[in-house]
Amino acid sequence: MISPTCRLMLGMLAALLAAPLAATEAPNARAWIERMAAAIMHMDYQGTFVYMRGEQMETLRITHVVKDDGVHERLYSVTGPHREIIRDTDTVRTVLADGGSIIEEAVVSGAIFPEFPIGEPEGASEYRFETGGKARIAGHQGRRVTVVPKDEFRYGYDLWLEAQTGLLLKWVLFNSEQQELAKLVFTELRLGDEVDPDELISTTPPEAFVEMETPMAKRQMLSNSEPEWQPDYLPPGYRLTTHRHQSGGNGTFEHLVYSDGLASVSVYIESKQEAPEVNPGLSRIGTAHAFKRDLGERQVIVIGEVPPATVRAIGDAFRVPQMRR
Repeated sequence: MISPTCRLMLGMLAALLAAPLAATEAPNARAWIERMAAAIMHMDYQGTFVYMRGEQMETLRITHVVKDDGVHERLYSVTGPHREIIRDTDTVRTVLADGGSIIEEAVVSGAIFPEFPIGEPEGASEYRFETGGKARIAGHQGRRVTVVPKDEFRYGYDLWLEAQTGLLLKWVLFNSEQQELAKLVFTELRLGDEVDPDELISTTPPEAFVEMETPMAKRQMLSNSEPEWQPDYLPPGYRLTTHRHQSGGNGTFEHLVYSDGLASVSVYIESKQEAPEVNPGLSRIGTAHAFKRDLGERQVIVIGEVPPATVRAIGDAFRVPQMRR
């Protein structure tokens, strides 16, 4: 389910002197982010990391291997109750001991690292991109890249990337007021040929696992048509990037994705009987937020790793289409 950033402007003179530098730094920072996104998806890596959010702290271990048939991944808790996720090309199996864990968040969001697009992001004008210093993290040389939000409708990221590959070593998530929301940092990390693929094999009995179903993803069909449901308003910078739908006996299920070039927000609209169990109003899923409300005989559910104001604004902007009134 994938993230960190920051720094303030100096005075008028300093800003003028720094203008030529800023013009060259932004593309450089975006290139680093592209390398990071590609490395997270396509590299073999294995390591132990600490995740912190508020007073919660967990230590977890991950093995990520790319084979001919796709990605294989195992994530499990090192501290606290045993929790585990095993992913392959088309299944997700889990052992969940209790709630409130990054493991549960990974099941819901599909990722534990920031999910930035590969390739030059379209838009992303609502952020300021910076590159910074260097530091040694988990035995690797890291380079700092900061993505600073310009308003309250998106988060920022302070990213420390492995100097040779761009793989993420550490991230800090913060809001537009520079408040730290969450942090993830590797304490030990192996890359490429150093990865032991045997760690993909779980020592947990097979009967302890539960296979996770992802009904929304399986039922979606990419559509080139105009969405039936459209918002009256979107926060600055967000635009529709994906529209999927499914027609059936219960009517039309729609999945809309809005993005500002970096952050993405999913909107699901379907009948109340078919809708997933999400609490009405605002709720939090780790560093992501969800908003749910009724739309006549249907429900709208908005989910994304964005501030609560963003999911609420998008959810409140939907109206029942005229033909349904």
